[in-house]
Amino acid sequence: MRRVVIAAFPRVQTLDVLGPAEVFATATQLGDGKAAYAVEVVAAHPGPLPTSSVAIHPDRTIDECTGPIDTLVVAGGRGVNKAVEDEHLVAWLKDAAGRSRRVTSVCTGAFLLARAGLLDGRRATTHWASCGELARRHPDVEVEPDPIFVRDGNVITSAGVSSGMDLALALVEEDFGRELALETARWLVLFLRRPGGQAQFSAQLAAQMADREPLRDLQSWLPDHLGEDLSVPALARRASMSERNFARAFRDETGMTPGAYVEVARVESARIALETGDLPVEAIARQAGFGTVETMRRAFRRRVGVSPNSYRGRFRSEAA
Repeated sequence: MRRVVIAAFPRVQTLDVLGPAEVFATATQLGDGKAAYAVEVVAAHPGPLPTSSVAIHPDRTIDECTGPIDTLVVAGGRGVNKAVEDEHLVAWLKDAAGRSRRVTSVCTGAFLLARAGLLDGRRATTHWASCGELARRHPDVEVEPDPIFVRDGNVITSAGVSSGMDLALALVEEDFGRELALETARWLVLFLRRPGGQAQFSAQLAAQMADREPLRDLQSWLPDHLGEDLSVPALARRASMSERNFARAFRDETGMTPGAYVEVARVESARIALETGDLPVEAIARQAGFGTVETMRRAFRRRVGVSPNSYRGRFRSEAA
């Protein structure tokens, strides 16, 4: 039985707490006795805890939470600015981290880890909107704004809100294997994301969703048809619009040109393939719709800053 302790505070983000808890509980249910997590939520004070949506009841106070911990999870949320000023909570986190096999945070929970000195000299991430603030407040922390989560030794920080579930799935995979993690992801209707590499933004999140129905439908259709002709004329025909009107409307409503949007979506698809499989780069280039390795390489340089081969090598090194 692996003990998971989730530290919360007033005005915590509800999903930062319940998302990882649900992943660990589901893995336990599906593990058929081979995998087991005991999850408990702790807070500085007893009683109902106000959150971003509904109140939750912590299992115990931090003073009652003693003994060894397998995984310490520090949640985030709008109340984190007051939480970092709670010296008792910060001192407890530092002590609890010393008796934990691994220490993690979800979203702005990274600010509490940093306040406790647990991120000094480490790489870390947090919600995309708070990366700059984390770097400003804690210059000793190397903040990485792009990944879903960052592992540095036994400390793992995850990005915004739902990425805590991605992190929890990765921990299930680490503890009990990919098969159980995949089954858990399927049961919860989630993607199983491997450690580290995926960006906080998918192409669909990076761009605004269009107001016009034909453009929204096109955005939904596009990720599953990256290998097709996605030129402006082809996309305009699919949206039943003139090329000129389509290009102008798409940019106005999404904030990106059609060409840039398609390139970002193809890079995203290629990144996932490089992270999760062993397909040759040539096959990935064709599958993602780039056609040639050189075209994909140039797009990667623009969007990611490294070549596809370098990206795969770096990802595997970090995962190892």
